[in-house]
Amino acid sequence: MDKASQALAQGLPTGVPESYRAFADHSGVPCSTLYHRARGRQSIQAKAQSQQYLAPFEEKAVVQFILQMAELGTPMRIKYIPSIAFTATRHRPEADRPAKPPNKNWAKAFENRHPELKARKVRALDWNRHEKNIYHKIKHWFEVIGKVLEDPAILRENVYNMDETGVMLSMLGSIKVLVGRKDLRDYRGARVKRTVVTAIECISADGRYLDPMVIWPATTHRSNWTTFPTPGWHYACSESGYTDSHTSFEWLTRVFDPQTRERANGKPRLLICDGFGTHETLEILEHCFANNIRLCRLPSHTSHKLQPCDVAVFSPLKAAYRDEVERLDRGGVNTIGKQHFTSLYSPARLAAFTTRNIVAGWSKSGLTPLNPHRVLKDMDKPLTGVQEAAGELTLVPRGPLQGDPALPTAPMTPVTPVTPVTAEAFTSLHDFILERDAHT
Repeated sequence: MDKASQALAQGLPTGVPESYRAFADHSGVPCSTLYHRARGRQSIQAKAQSQQYLAPFEEKAVVQFILQMAELGTPMRIKYIPSIAFTATRHRPEADRPAKPPNKNWAKAFENRHPELKARKVRALDWNRHEKNIYHKIKHWFEVIGKVLEDPAILRENVYNMDETGVMLSMLGSIKVLVGRKDLRDYRGARVKRTVVTAIECISADGRYLDPMVIWPATTHRSNWTTFPTPGWHYACSESGYTDSHTSFEWLTRVFDPQTRERANGKPRLLICDGFGTHETLEILEHCFANNIRLCRLPSHTSHKLQPCDVAVFSPLKAAYRDEVERLDRGGVNTIGKQHFTSLYSPARLAAFTTRNIVAGWSKSGLTPLNPHRVLKDMDKPLTGVQEAAGELTLVPRGPLQGDPALPTAPMTPVTPVTPVTAEAFTSLHDFILERDAHT
């Protein structure tokens, strides 16, 4: 009930003669509004509600469905919302059902009416990296790495993280431009050379970074590729352009060990890296053991949450590199080749590898200072009642069936088990199914 209707329903205090002017002075509602409301005209809100595609209870059901789908990790696309609204009207009598879904602009108005909803862009993520599949991995990782970092011999300046990043030589980014009103082109001319150069980078927990190793996608190195002065940089070649076991060992012995040995002063060095197989060859493990380097491997599919390089450094690095490519493109160089890479990558590193960015990466990944909650707070815990590791089947009672007094409870409804990912989980699930079939 709107304010005008409330004023008319409550009436005036005793002794005040009833008139629209008296009602207006008493309630603060315009006299004309009270006049029209008393004669049956609907309020603007009520009129708008009567013209809505969905009834209030139908909109509430759609909102609950959208929120539930988002919590389950499968958010609803905005373009599908009108179809969902059309489905919500199927319970109506056939004569009252709309003939078609609402128009494409209805979803935006629907969002505006419900502040608990918010439109946003989401990117595709490998399902193996989804929070539901890595929560326990991350929790166990902090239990393990926490014991390592608590060792008094492990100093903050001796904790490192290394990772590879691929940089496309001449890929320009999307930019905002000012053009003529009648110019409808949404692109610009640019020569794109899809050559990827890999760089191995390493940062420390106290905000420092080591010199990189650049891996050219070639079989041999050419001198004209490194005419720009890059003192301390190391170079390697690979046919694929990516790192391999030999390159990883070369980086460890030629870059990491010499640049960190003196600072460590005999103290153990902690090197955190992802689970890529080239980081754990026998040569690398022997070298680490002989030189007091503790190699810590991140759990699979968790580097986007736990690796400081990925969390806070590589994104500004590539943005800065694209800015350098843009600057060169404006200067008239349309094709970026290997001979331009070092002159573009070097200033991009200076812009991205700041102490602030590096320290923020270690903090956001929950490592220094050690704070697992920093990572786990944004992740949904897996559903309880389903034993993921063993692949067990949990039964949930549904309550009494309606209209059937002979059956006190409904059949037990099985919750779909999570697909087993280990041999033990598969064996447990297989034995459970055989046992269940034997009793049916």
